[in-house]
Parts: sequence; C-alpha cells; structure tokens
Amino acid sequence: MSIGGSTAAAELASLSAIDHSKARPPAIQPAEHVERLEKAARLASDLGAGALLIGAGASLRYFTGVPWGATERLVALLLRRGRRPAMICPAFELGSLREVLAIDADILLWEEDESPAELLASAVSGYQTLALDPAAPFLLYAHLRDAAPTLKVVDATPVVDGCRGRKSATELALLSYAKGLTLDIHRRAAAILRPGIKASEVKRFIDQAHRAVGADNGSTFCAVQFGLATAFPHGLPGDQELAEGDIVLVDTGCQISGYHSDITRTYVYGEPSAEHRRIWAIEHEAQAAAFAAARPGETCESVDYAARAVLERNGLGPDYKLPGLPHRTGHGIGLQIHEGPYLVRGDRNVLAPGMCFSNEPMIVIPGAFGIRLEDHMFITETGAEWFTQPSPSIDKPFG
Repeated sequence: MSIGGSTAAAELASLSAIDHSKARPPAIQPAEHVERLEKAARLASDLGAGALLIGAGASLRYFTGVPWGATERLVALLLRRGRRPAMICPAFELGSLREVLAIDADILLWEEDESPAELLASAVSGYQTLALDPAAPFLLYAHLRDAAPTLKVVDATPVVDGCRGRKSATELALLSYAKGLTLDIHRRAAAILRPGIKASEVKRFIDQAHRAVGADNGSTFCAVQFGLATAFPHGLPGDQELAEGDIVLVDTGCQISGYHSDITRTYVYGEPSAEHRRIWAIEHEAQAAAFAAARPGETCESVDYAARAVLERNGLGPDYKLPGLPHRTGHGIGLQIHEGPYLVRGDRNVLAPGMCFSNEPMIVIPGAFGIRLEDHMFITETGAEWFTQPSPSIDKPFG
C-alpha cells in the first residue's frame, strides 16, 4: 500500500467488509485469573504480608476482570491468607460489579455515609501486615492509618510487577493481535494522505478505522504530526496541514480486551531530502541495535545504552542532548500503555521471557524534524521477537 492515492471512505469500506471477529484471540479465562491470584498471594507472603489490597485500575482488571478506573470511591480486591478473595465496593455499585467480576469472591459493601477505610480495617483485623497497591491514593493510606494504627502497611510493587511483568501466552496473543490491527491502520492512514489534509482528518479516520476492526473503544490515543511538529516528541498545538515534502509522524494505538497497541511510523510525503534519509537510517539502526541487545539476563538499561551508542557514533547526543534522543528507548506495555519496567538508564531490572516493551529511540533535530520508529517486542528464552515487523525503508515504510 503506497502513500496517498486512496480515500478515507474507500479504506473504511474495505475494513468493514472484513470479519475481524473470527481472528480475535480469546479474552483472559477464569483459570488464568485464579493462577494470578494464587501467585499474588505467594508474593505477598514473601513480603511478610498476610493481606494484599489492589485498587481500581489496570491491576484490578488484571486480577479480577473488573475494568474500572480509580475514582474517589474505594473499589478494591482484598486477598487475605487462608480466606476467599473479597471485593470491596460501594453498595450501589453491586449490580454493575457482578456483571464484570471474573472471579469467585466475597463482597464487602459500604454505604455513602460510611468509611471504606474502616471497613478495610475491620476486614484485615488479625493480620499484622497489609501489602498496598502502589497506585492506591495517599488519602486511602492516611485514612487506613487512622482506622488501624497498629497495622503495618508495605509497598505491594513486588507483587504487582512480579505478576504483571511477564505476560502469558494468552496475553501475548492479545497484544500481538492489537498491534497487527494498528499497523494495518497505519498503512491505510498513509494511503489517504494528500496535500492540504489536516491532521485532525487523519486522526478521525484512524479512530473510525480502529472502531471498524473491533477495537475496544476506537483509538486509545492518536498523534498525527507534519513537518516541524515532528521535532517535538508530543507534537505542537494546532491542526497542521500536510504539504509536499513534509515529514509525517503518526503514533497511535488501540485496546483488545484491555491490552494495548502503540506503534509509530515516520516517512515523507513526497521525496525525502538527503538529511531525511540520513537521520531515518540512523534511527532504523538504533532501533535494530536495541532489539539485538534485548536478551534474557541483560538489564533494561543495557537496551537503552545500545540504542544511544548508535546515535553517538553518528555524532548525535550524547545522553539526552539534542540533536539526539531526548527520552527513554522504550517502556513496558500490557494493560497499561506505559508500564514498568522501562528501557532507560537506571532501570536495572533483568530482562526475562514474557516481558514486553516498546522500542522507539526517537531522534529529534531541533527546528527541523524528528524521526520515531516504534514497534514492540517481547523477550523469549533466547532473545527478543517483534510483535510487528519494523519499517524497512523511508521510501517503503510499510514494505
């Protein structure tokens, strides 16, 4: 598929003619949720905690299937040694909770005029130590400290990261499918480009296309940048119009059963300049170097070093100086689009099979343009594998 020459209507009609439901991988099954809960209980015990609290958000979805974001009202999973899992929930949300809860659990309800911290304190009475979700609000901790002053509260990060960091085969399948959909939509977005098209029009098409292929809620995000705006990692305000010879940077993703895609492609509308070609080639080499360095037993920061070494050999940087790479090489991905660990200096987590990362060592040339090639990879027993194949060349960004 080439750059330009098609229309949004034609591409959407083509997508709508495909039955994507047949290829969609199954969602997480109850048996896997049970395995996750058992592992969490073991890891909490390793911390010396007899109880574990996981609040609303991505981790709650991971353990219970409940896809609720955090609000001012406490909704949480409570694991206690020797007892059944329990869900803490506002009484008026009980019906909604039952519709999405994927585990067998006791329900602990609190009314609007009651303190959920006091309910939690009562529920963990007899346990000396509670491992608390690192994403829990400080206000919950403060209220719990008042309600249970003798309770020791410890950070549950080793539990959360110990469970979520290494993806199962089912998770890898969902991630792979989501990324494959987004890469196809990238190709189609490139095909609708024309001089004068606005970035907002491309964003609208990408959202419609993600909806057409059955993504959870259309695009989870979408950045479309033309020309000078590409020199800013998160773009510039305003609605740019495409001109001949502009660098085009599109970064977008979706969710499938909660699991994210996040892919960036950068190319030129028209004929690339010599400088476009030079910087694009360095970026491509840096992305490949990061991929080659992503091996089990190595540290996360070593992958970042590998990408930066390519840039420095070509006179860019060093470190975060521009022209060069102003941010980390990559981030973990799963039920959150950005989750730990990170491919950045100082992150000494050891790579292990099942870990998933973006690979995006962006190059910024201030006042001119930026190039970001972003694909995702997962760690295997012997190295890394791509979820999506990287862009082969600036002239044929989709092969």
